[in-house]
This record gives sequence, C-alpha cells and structure tokens, in this order.
Amino acid sequence: MKLLRTFAARIVGHAIRIFARAITAVRADWQGIEPVPRQRVYYSNHTSNADMPMIWSVLPAALRRTVRPVAAADYWLKNPLRAFVGPEVFNCVLVDRRPEVNDKPMDKILAALDEGSSLIIFPEGNRNMTEDPLLPFKAGLYNMGVARPDVDLVPTWVANLNTIMPKGEVIPLPLICTVTFGAPIHVAEGESKDAFLKRASDALVALAPQVQS
Repeated sequence: MKLLRTFAARIVGHAIRIFARAITAVRADWQGIEPVPRQRVYYSNHTSNADMPMIWSVLPAALRRTVRPVAAADYWLKNPLRAFVGPEVFNCVLVDRRPEVNDKPMDKILAALDEGSSLIIFPEGNRNMTEDPLLPFKAGLYNMGVARPDVDLVPTWVANLNTIMPKGEVIPLPLICTVTFGAPIHVAEGESKDAFLKRASDALVALAPQVQS
C-alpha cells in the first residue's frame, strides 16, 4: 500500500507540474542566487492558494525532493483529495492555526529543518487581498533565522498569479507566472525582530516586477 501511494504521489506531482506550466507557463528567475542543493527557507508573498504549487513546480527535481511547504492543516485536510496531495505529493509540514489547539508550529518547522529539509513558507500568515504589496510579517521567519542561523532565508516573489486567476474566475488569463528567487539573507548578530522583518520584507518587495529597475 505504501509503495502504491508513493507511486500515485509521483504521478500526481508530475501532473501538477505539467498543468502549472501549461496554464501559466511558470518560469523561475534566479537573481543573485543559484539553484544549488543548500538548505534554504524560501519565503514568499501570498495572494493565491496556487502560490505554493508554483514555487514547488519551478524548483529543479534535486531541490524539489528535499523541500517541504509549511501549510495550514485545516486547508489541506479538508477533504480526501487535499489530504492526499498535501502530505503525500508536497510532503507538507502541516500546522494547525486554530487558537484553541496547542499545535506548536515552530517545533514542527525546526524538526523539519533538523531533518535536513528545505521549506517554503508564507510569512504574512494569510493571503494578501489588499492593494499593499505585502501584509506585515509574522515572527516565524525571524524565529527560524535565530534558531537555525546557517539556513539561507531566500526571498521568493510569485508574480502575476492573482492576475492569471482572479478571485471568482474559473478560466485563467494567458499571462506568464514568474517565480523570482533573490539573494539569501540571515538574521544579523544583535538584530531586533522588527528590524529583521522589515529588512526581509523589503528584500522580498524588491523582487516584484513593478519595482525592479
């Protein structure tokens, strides 16, 4: 049964990558960083539930095998299909966001890093439905940087996805989705949480197409 689920997960993962490229022509743009096998936390803007699959899809196979998205358990366990795709295909680190549940998300995140995994995270916490480029970052990215200072924190901007598939629409528009990976950052010695989160946010916004030179 385990072998069958593993085989099915590979087939579904391949289908997701083909679908992503066919619908959005998604491509990676590596700026100041190379797609090499280093342990990293790819932190991204968040405007769509498709953000994570787009990032996952453009990573080279060698990196994709070791990357685990950090995702909400209430979303990925909502129905049997998601409960298969989230844990089996994407190998998500599932965290429970309900305040009444003592899930200790940071313990799960650090355990995944200690196992050697790279991560995909969305430090805004929720999808950004505003006109602002980013929502304020939660403290998690800073806590990861302090707890595991050798891990690269890589700003990762997903462009055009909310335009390709506007909320409420079922037919995507023919635009190219670009995932831009920027130079990695780390928490500096003595740097405060607020100062670091602003620097991390600025590094991410700098990758957005409208502010690139």
